[in-house]
Amino acid sequence: MNPEQEKELIQQCRNDPAAFGQVFDLWYKPVFGYIMRRTAEYDLSKDIAAETFLKAFLKINTFQWRGISLSSWLFRIATNELNQYYRSSRYKPQSLQQLLENPQMEKLLHQQDDDEREAIEKELQAFNDYNLIRTNLLKLDIKYQEVIALRYFEQKTNREISDILDKNEGTVKSLLSRGLEKLRNML
Repeated sequence: MNPEQEKELIQQCRNDPAAFGQVFDLWYKPVFGYIMRRTAEYDLSKDIAAETFLKAFLKINTFQWRGISLSSWLFRIATNELNQYYRSSRYKPQSLQQLLENPQMEKLLHQQDDDEREAIEKELQAFNDYNLIRTNLLKLDIKYQEVIALRYFEQKTNREISDILDKNEGTVKSLLSRGLEKLRNML
């Protein structure tokens, strides 16, 4: 989706909250996949993804176009939710009750079926190397986990990572280099 299309979609969401369903349809799977690869827990990932999209829905009216794509904004929200989870002893979604009370948004919680759950769980089981890397990745500082996960699991460019994490692109390159070196030493 090009920037003009994104701007138009944002305006549609502002005029008609139901249009947010298009945002959800376009970016739920990539954002959910990113969260799932970071947590490796389906139910937790669903909660964090729901919270991510709820926060985006509630804040879409305040979104300012500043050269950061809608996708990067959603990944930034997801990253913040993941950081909140890792900082706390137990993740407590703050807004899910609001989501359940909003009939327009109720579908967000019910669109993922058991078939998708099985496919994701099979995919995770099939990649033993991924599990080994992920286990060691979790031993790294969060700052390294974020950049490595976004670069190699989500295929984001350094520029996109810079936008998502609100860090200088040079800092992202440095974090990637140092994080990969630390990860290689662990393996």
